[in-house]
Amino acid sequence: MSITTIYRTMQLIRVAEEQLARCYARQLIHGACHTYVGQEAIAAGVCLHLRADDAVFSTHRGHGHALAKGLPVEELFAELFGRATGCSRGRGGSMHLFAPEIGLMGTSGIVGPSILQATGAGYAFRLAKTDRVGVAFFGDGATNNGAFHEGLNLASIWKLPVLFVCENNQFATEVPFQAAAGNPDVAARAFGYGMPGVQVDGNDAWAVAEAAREAVERARAGQGPTLIECLTYRTRPHSEGMGDYTYRTREEVEEWRRRCPIQRLRAAHPERAAEFDRIDEEVAASVAAASKGAEAAPWPTADEATTHVYAPARVVREPAGGPGSGREISLVAATLEALDEQMRDDASIFVLGEGIGVRGGNFGTTAGLFAKYGAERLRDTPIAERGFTGLACGAAMVGGRPVVDFMFIDFLNDAFGEIVNQIAKMQYMSSGRLKMPVLLRGCIGIGHAAATHHSGSYYSLYSHIPGLRVVVPSSPYDAKGLFTHALRCQDPVLFLEPRELMAVKGPVPAASYEIPFGVARVVQAGGQLTVVAVGAMVPKAVAAAGELAGEGLSVEVIDPRTIAPLDVETILASVEKTGRLLIAEETFAQCNLGAEIAAQVASRGFDFLDAPIRRVTGAAAPTPYSPPLEAAVVPSQAALADAMRQLIRER
Repeated sequence: MSITTIYRTMQLIRVAEEQLARCYARQLIHGACHTYVGQEAIAAGVCLHLRADDAVFSTHRGHGHALAKGLPVEELFAELFGRATGCSRGRGGSMHLFAPEIGLMGTSGIVGPSILQATGAGYAFRLAKTDRVGVAFFGDGATNNGAFHEGLNLASIWKLPVLFVCENNQFATEVPFQAAAGNPDVAARAFGYGMPGVQVDGNDAWAVAEAAREAVERARAGQGPTLIECLTYRTRPHSEGMGDYTYRTREEVEEWRRRCPIQRLRAAHPERAAEFDRIDEEVAASVAAASKGAEAAPWPTADEATTHVYAPARVVREPAGGPGSGREISLVAATLEALDEQMRDDASIFVLGEGIGVRGGNFGTTAGLFAKYGAERLRDTPIAERGFTGLACGAAMVGGRPVVDFMFIDFLNDAFGEIVNQIAKMQYMSSGRLKMPVLLRGCIGIGHAAATHHSGSYYSLYSHIPGLRVVVPSSPYDAKGLFTHALRCQDPVLFLEPRELMAVKGPVPAASYEIPFGVARVVQAGGQLTVVAVGAMVPKAVAAAGELAGEGLSVEVIDPRTIAPLDVETILASVEKTGRLLIAEETFAQCNLGAEIAAQVASRGFDFLDAPIRRVTGAAAPTPYSPPLEAAVVPSQAALADAMRQLIRER
């Protein structure tokens, strides 16, 4: 280990942070600025043993980790100044630093994701048979978060190559750790997860480096994770500009300043004083130049504000022949066939979920795949939805392609924060340098007396989130083609299978094929009324249209197939022909997809309409259990047919 390297890294962090504090006072920094002053020994000691291809996941206080991992100081300054040359191209500021080129996979303004993402990186590294290591830096506050328990447990049971580094600086924002933890000995908690736990003086760079060396060697050798608790202290406020002495005293801060890790290392090596002085001069000059260069850097342009929300689209064409009239299989069998084909061809695909291994999934979604691909690629998980969703995010960041099987979308909601704050935003915040090929699947819809926690749909909610693709197939043919496309694209996809249609059979070609997102299907042609139906409402709409055909009325039924992106053009073309629009959904009306479709058609196709837009929806209530109550909250075929008749006759 190199004393010189550790000293230079600590000094670079200290001088850079002090300069950033001055820049904050000059209003060059436009948002928060969380400095790392006082904690430099931890980043320097841990990163000393990491290679460029090892992955670091950090926190809102991540400047030190970024610099220790090799981020050029000017890129750090430019990011906090909001400039185009910043490491996140001005999209992140102090709390969101991305430089995947050097293994800095991102810092987060949310507490806990770094733990799960590093665990995911470890899983992907193990699957790829490399000796790369994932490192999670987090504060003491994160140890009271569910992500800590779920992440450490997952890493332990699968012996993943991960370092969990707790920077215990005594406070979670302004809450003393001693007042927030039933067991404030973080390192001791490791033994409850079956991994080594080490507590070190976080202001002793050499002690940190030695603990990190052992943990990295252990991880690379396949012996699993380690938790390192580094006892330290931040000597500047939680964030620049915040009051600091309502929750701690000046005397306490001064006492910790006297324990400065940089001065401590200097004092331990007086023979290197001249060398350290030269380093101080070099660092001061480089930081001054970096600050000046960043201040002169260009601003990002307005047209960059909406780029990299999604990955570049792949050009895909749906097969001209459609489903044909050959063999018939169920919707579940169709997605299983697609998954099998893609797992055969792409070794980076793996599936996470409860009971998806030997058992083959609650609905047979992975039946038979465990025997083909084994436990590492068909991984049964604990009941830890946030944990394995965050793991999937981290795995995707380093090249994995995870499929997360939630069974029911209701369970997915336990991982809402990981999906909305992390998975959906990762490509954007990294300026497209990180891809997010995560497929999240689960069944939706009311039926089987499943009651309120197994009957949700929620596709309207998730379609509101930029960065997510949301798919709701209604036929086996569509399911296979859309699932294949989801497994080949670089965006996160929420694939929702209507439970009442999962066993329904239909024609599906045996050969592999793709259906692109954002292309609706005209299920049935007609001339007097356009009906846009979603999921389980599609066959009901077709059946109701058949009733009306016997009465001499002509109804066109459209299935959007994907909710995000939504094919508004096909809907508009149909409304231009028919002059009337009815939207049919099982979900309740308030703020649902139908409201968006109605707004789009009213805005862009108002002159096409010969009557008001109407909707048939479910009741605005949680789903009840008793069969007559359940039936009362779901639109029936009869109700749909009546709505069609009334709208056609409306003048």
